[in-house]
Amino acid sequence: MKMVPRLTMTDAQHIMQACLAKARELAVDMDIAITDDAGHLIMFQRMDNARITSIDIAISKSFTAAAARKSTRAYGDISVPGKPAFGINTSNQGRFSIVAGGLPLFMQEFIVGGVGCSSGTPDQDEIVAQAGVNAFTAYIS
Repeated sequence: MKMVPRLTMTDAQHIMQACLAKARELAVDMDIAITDDAGHLIMFQRMDNARITSIDIAISKSFTAAAARKSTRAYGDISVPGKPAFGINTSNQGRFSIVAGGLPLFMQEFIVGGVGCSSGTPDQDEIVAQAGVNAFTAYIS
């Protein structure tokens, strides 16, 4: 039997606070989603001026990062015609995201969840998500 760690609400709060702080530092209001290892939503926050159209995108990025166990940027790079993951964005009822801004959360060798951010540029989204990953890594160390 494999014993696996689980992401808690307290963990998610640490991740969220770091993401919010980085988004404020960048002066970009974000939609931020945190999911468990199966891609189920644990926490979501929409900053005051974040795009309403980015709510589903942030959740999809977090789902993809957790379920696929890789960044959404990595999927974007291999999902163009002729590449091995072409068409992946249509799987799981269209929930897979191939735009940067979704990162998996690891604890030791286990995936415990994902964080997805949307409303900025893809690079800004990824910077904010990375702040959450970094905070989680520091918190569990």
